[in-house]
Amino acid sequence: MNSRNRKSLAQNFLAKRHLAAMIVRESSINPEDIVYEIGPGKGILTKELIKKARRVVAIEKDRLLYKKLKKKFDGTDNFALHNADFLRFKIADIRFKVFANIPFNITSAIIRKLVYAANPPDEAYLIVQQEAAEKFTGIGKTTQLSVLLKPWFDLKITRSFRKTDFSPAPRVDVVMLYIEKRNPSLVSTIDASKYEKFIKCGFSAWRKDLKSNYKHVFTHTQWKRLSHDLQFSIHAKPSALSFEQWLALFEFYR
Repeated sequence: MNSRNRKSLAQNFLAKRHLAAMIVRESSINPEDIVYEIGPGKGILTKELIKKARRVVAIEKDRLLYKKLKKKFDGTDNFALHNADFLRFKIADIRFKVFANIPFNITSAIIRKLVYAANPPDEAYLIVQQEAAEKFTGIGKTTQLSVLLKPWFDLKITRSFRKTDFSPAPRVDVVMLYIEKRNPSLVSTIDASKYEKFIKCGFSAWRKDLKSNYKHVFTHTQWKRLSHDLQFSIHAKPSALSFEQWLALFEFYR
């Protein structure tokens, strides 16, 4: 893969070994864990993950980087390397964690693959663009995606990075997005489809207020009572409600 193609993967490698060691050390990864690393690049995180985890499975799409990694970690017993596209890669393990500095231009695709998998990771530590992290966590403005995910996952931003922490330095702000699978979930499996339809109905016309979107679901009296009890404006738009308010709204509907 030439440099032009490599640039298209939006790779910004961690440049500081002590930082890589610190963020892995501060994670929950332990000697019992199987950890998947997406896009290991030059192996700066890989080296630290190998020290802590029972087994590290790295998936590198770039053929040249794959060859360098294969040579660098040759003979490492608890390490497996695959030259593959993660979006097409099948994870064999049922219980696993993810730790990765992922290409920014496919952040959404990677996260969606992880959270919508039949066996999602117990935990994921993902270095991503701040804007994308805020979309998934609903920070600043509640998003449909954040409300759809939060019954099953706890999502939060746990660290901010400096642009100089990477090479090449990114033009965007970068953070650590932490995703933890809830056990138990806040919505039952039986109600999962109903919850999804309910939330999508609420966000179906996000420029309109929720009262309009749910006019065939709640009576005026019900909506007035809900807005009072849950403490949101009777004319609130979908993005104005917190996840907790959305969950309470669904519980009343259910």
